Amino acid sequence: MPTPPFVDHALAKLLDEQARLTLEDLARTCCMAPDWVTERLQAGLLHGEQSGGRWQFSSTSVVRARRLARLESTFDADPELAALTVDLIEEVTALRHRLRELQTRTGLPPGAA
Repeated sequence: MPTPPFVDHALAKLLDEQARLTLEDLARTCCMAPDWVTERLQAGLLHGEQSGGRWQFSSTSVVRARRLARLESTFDADPELAALTVDLIEEVTALRHRLRELQTRTGLPPGAA
């Protein structure tokens, strides 16, 4: 059963943006093997930072990786197609957030735009 989208948003909010996960932690969070994470890093589908020879990931990377893993597993999606889908999900989320901010700032009721 797929994880509802609000769980990803809740996860990102619960995780401290300053907290960093290791490659192994990220793989475990996604229920995938560390090699899966490494392959997506090499393909440029996931982003992390290297510090002291070890990969570290932010909460944003956790949400993205979980979405990638879910799309690949649920729909047997090609990793690049899954990443494109995640890019679109992230863009729509950002646009909705900006719309809500504009509505609040201008005093327009939700759905009036």
